[in-house]
Amino acid sequence: MKIAPTIEGGLRIDPETDEDWYILRAIVLDANNCETDLASRLGDLVTDEKLAEDWQDIVVPDLRESFSDALHYIQGSLEAASAFPKDGEHPIWITREDAFTWYSALNQARLALEERFHFGPDPASDAANLTPLRHEALLRSHFYSALQSFILDHALG
Repeated sequence: MKIAPTIEGGLRIDPETDEDWYILRAIVLDANNCETDLASRLGDLVTDEKLAEDWQDIVVPDLRESFSDALHYIQGSLEAASAFPKDGEHPIWITREDAFTWYSALNQARLALEERFHFGPDPASDAANLTPLRHEALLRSHFYSALQSFILDHALG
């Protein structure tokens, strides 16, 4: 996979293999792979009873919709790029206008991976101790983090 900044202030991603496409599509899969959605998990962090009730009633529905919209956008962008090649290439563009949407989806995926696998500073997260499933998830998490850094540097900066 090649990732390069654009003159307009964004990124161009060129997936080159089936594995590249798998990693990109995994953004949405990973973000949705928790028993409880991210908006609810964030709401559960509010411990004050009155605030928690308001948060659940007022904030969580809007967050859930915003998070869902970001994931649908990413999924649509990936499917459009893979279905309609231009000059034999399948570039994925991250523009200044949609950079925050990409950043949000990547963040959702990273948080879901952490929720599921609990990487953190745990000695079991040492690459030598990881099962193949956890190792693959850790690599995706690192990729998502790197892509977020590129987005910050070239599309949101």
